[in-house]
Amino acid sequence: MRIYWNSFCIISRDHCTSIEMDFWLCLVFLTTVQMRFHTCQADEHTHTYNPHEEIVLWMNAVGPYHNRQETYAYFSLPFCKGPVKEISHYHETIGEALQGVELEYSGLEIGFKDAVPKQEYCSLTLTETSYIKLVYAISNHYWYQMYIDDLSMWGIIGEIEENPLEESKKDFYLLTHKKFDIGFNGNQIVDVNLTTEGKTKIKPGIQISFTYQVSWKESKVPFEKRYDKYLDPSFFQHRIHWFSIFNSFMMVVFLVGLVAMILMRTLRKDYARYSRDDDLDELDRDLGDEYGWKQVHGDVFRSPQYLIIFSSLVGTGYQLAISALGCIILAIIQDTYTQRGTLLTTAIFFYAATSPVNGYQGKEWIKQMVIGATLFPVLISGIAFLVNFVAIYYHASRAIPFLTMVAVVCICVFVILPLTLVGTILGRNMSGQPNNPCRTNTVPRPIPEKKWFMEPMVIVLLGGILPFGSIFIEMYFIFTSFWQYKIYYVFGFMLLVYFILVIVTVCVTIVSTYFLLNAEDYRWHWTCFCSGGSIGIYVYLYSIYYFLFKTKMYGLFQTVFYFGYMALGSITLGILCGTVGYAGTSYFVTKMYSTVKID
Repeated sequence: MRIYWNSFCIISRDHCTSIEMDFWLCLVFLTTVQMRFHTCQADEHTHTYNPHEEIVLWMNAVGPYHNRQETYAYFSLPFCKGPVKEISHYHETIGEALQGVELEYSGLEIGFKDAVPKQEYCSLTLTETSYIKLVYAISNHYWYQMYIDDLSMWGIIGEIEENPLEESKKDFYLLTHKKFDIGFNGNQIVDVNLTTEGKTKIKPGIQISFTYQVSWKESKVPFEKRYDKYLDPSFFQHRIHWFSIFNSFMMVVFLVGLVAMILMRTLRKDYARYSRDDDLDELDRDLGDEYGWKQVHGDVFRSPQYLIIFSSLVGTGYQLAISALGCIILAIIQDTYTQRGTLLTTAIFFYAATSPVNGYQGKEWIKQMVIGATLFPVLISGIAFLVNFVAIYYHASRAIPFLTMVAVVCICVFVILPLTLVGTILGRNMSGQPNNPCRTNTVPRPIPEKKWFMEPMVIVLLGGILPFGSIFIEMYFIFTSFWQYKIYYVFGFMLLVYFILVIVTVCVTIVSTYFLLNAEDYRWHWTCFCSGGSIGIYVYLYSIYYFLFKTKMYGLFQTVFYFGYMALGSITLGILCGTVGYAGTSYFVTKMYSTVKID
């Protein structure tokens, strides 16, 4: 039995009834204290074993090599289990269930440091239906995955050879022997290797015997380094990766310097011009040619259209920004890639724990609270339902079990919604009144005509180019690790890219908003949010390119899975960057109007 105790501190933020959205942000510092009480002295939870103790071989999934996410239960193919029917323990986290990890006991008898000579563990007669399944699997290069002590092994189902008698026909061979080479250091397993042998030509009606053998060898690999064999430093730490980080950093320096120079010089001239106008009498001011961002001071702090939706998106963005930062930092500290589903479980926990950040005050605070708490979960559920429907149709292991769905719903209802209510109450009691530097006019000011490149839609589309350029190379590494057979472990790179993305997004949205206000268009709230969020459009377009030219995926299931979850990832990144851009721009606009004299 395992008991977890989690302690965390949360400080909420508030939202004013005006368009100025202030927030209380406190990074959720996660401290996980694990107190473990086991009914047995050693197992794969502690990763320590006594001599001759049971070692569990888990069969995870089987699927086509080129469609990594299209997986099925291992025993959906005509394989058989070993003689051992029961084991002493089993575990699965919500992250594993959502990722389609479907562990099934192999039935093979393996003891710690016990060598097993080659022996048969089961046999079966190949029927016509089973033969067709195996031929299809071998033709599509099916592979399978197994685990021993949380260490992965991969093997192929079989091989295809040309028929020497008939060139138009092919012979299909099933690999029926599994050889396990296990390395140990003291009382811990530090290395596992699988060799598949025993080519058996398959045809209907034949008897197939499955065999295995186990050999043990002492290793000097320390337990902390046992996952290093799965990593690919030559790929993730390639010079191109370092160059891309340096290039993005230089882009940040150049962009920040350019923004500072342009805005400081431009704003200085604006302030000087407005100061001269203030010294004129009323008649001269009326005859003068006033223009620029000062003319919209009575409307710039007007609440945006669809305020509830806008506030919900911004609140969700704050949640996502804090959750992403927390997950990256925890991944750097804990090496979460070494445990199945840990990163996804951590992300769910962080998102739920930061729900008070999404609490607002307003005239319709109850409606706002419910929409803010459910907006992103409903979005995820909608896309996941579509993908899950296809997965169920294909009987794939990626289909989310019903009990897991119930668990996710319980998290939303009994954790996210109450914590959002806590944030709402704190926001209502601690926010106070809006303190905008300018009063809002009763009647909105007409928006004058402007050049086509100053239209909000054009600004939105152009706003995502530079942020996407700052993370372009990193997206390739992330895509490759998720959609192909790489393990992403360079979270230090990701943290740097995260900060670079935030800075570039803020700079771009500030410049975009300044030009929009200077054109006397006060509709900056949605414009700056969508300008930062338009990075999601470019990420999704890049995902289409990646699918067509960087992968060999095929089939309805993999296509729906890929584009469905890439849409979800692009929308998530868009909401996050849109919120970051709005936060920086809101501060800039407030400071800009607070330093000029307004009648």
